[in-house]
Amino acid sequence: MNKNYKNLLLCIFGFTLIAFNVNLQAEYKLGKDFKLIDNPLPVRQDGIVEVTEAFWYGCNHCYSFESTINNWEAGKPDYVKFSKMPITWSQIHQLHASLYYTIEALKLDKGAHTAVFTTVHKENNFLASQKSVVKFLSKLGVSEDKAKQYLNSFAVKQKVSRGIQVSKQLRITSVPMIIVDGKYIIESKPSRQEMLEVLDYVIELQKSNS
Repeated sequence: MNKNYKNLLLCIFGFTLIAFNVNLQAEYKLGKDFKLIDNPLPVRQDGIVEVTEAFWYGCNHCYSFESTINNWEAGKPDYVKFSKMPITWSQIHQLHASLYYTIEALKLDKGAHTAVFTTVHKENNFLASQKSVVKFLSKLGVSEDKAKQYLNSFAVKQKVSRGIQVSKQLRITSVPMIIVDGKYIIESKPSRQEMLEVLDYVIELQKSNS
């Protein structure tokens, strides 16, 4: 190996190391990269940082973000609890929220949520009525009677009602949006990777206060 080649390798290594260190030291700004919620939810103080993604099945950005956030969830630390919160702004949002909570109540696997996204965005079936939702669930092996029972159950309606209250309190104005411990909000970014990097930063920021 000649001297010039060695010097080139050293330069490449040096620049890589600098870039790595800059990335480690990157600090995201409150008010710019993430926001403090004016009327936050109470923190449980149980050592667990709760991360919630506000989403809608009908949202293109949520659809494209789905695999990314699922991969992040698979590798998250043990002290982080992840959940999803369907938005409840209007009648169609509330119908889709009922579908989400019905899938959860029936204990269907995560593939059911992926199937909803696929149906809406790939098959152009917007699931805009309870009849179409019931028909969709029947394709997942849920009888129509059982689907109707769960969709109209008190438990599901209560969760949708709770979702309306929380959405107003946290001022969920767009999706996908990530809430950390009911205290911080991370709005959608041009880059999905950047959104996750900000999320990891805020989790570390909040960890000692959870």
